[in-house]
Amino acid sequence: VQLQASGGGLVQPGESLRLSCAASGKIASIANMGWYRQAPGKQRELVAVVTSGGLTNYLDSVKGRFTISIDNAQNMVYLQMNDLKPEDTAVYYCNGLIRRRAFTPGDVYWGQGTQVTVSS
Repeated sequence: VQLQASGGGLVQPGESLRLSCAASGKIASIANMGWYRQAPGKQRELVAVVTSGGLTNYLDSVKGRFTISIDNAQNMVYLQMNDLKPEDTAVYYCNGLIRRRAFTPGDVYWGQGTQVTVSS
């Protein structure tokens, strides 16, 4: 199983970006997918997570600005980021708890990072 993230870039404060992450390979089902971020000198933190059923959870600092969504048919997860702030600058990583076979707990997979820079 591979996760491929895309959509990062350089934007000004207040602007928007949409990150995408595609899961490919032998996939029976996806339990949940999420986005983490890591800023220079800081630990990686969970930004948002979504279950296959659509339940979501967000880091407090992004609530109301970021929206995570999942496309189960396409094995895709998205992170719509609005009203971006300089403190959102980080490398963003997608991950997923993915089952390669039915009725198994699944394993955690990580995508490569995509850089998001918010600066005027």
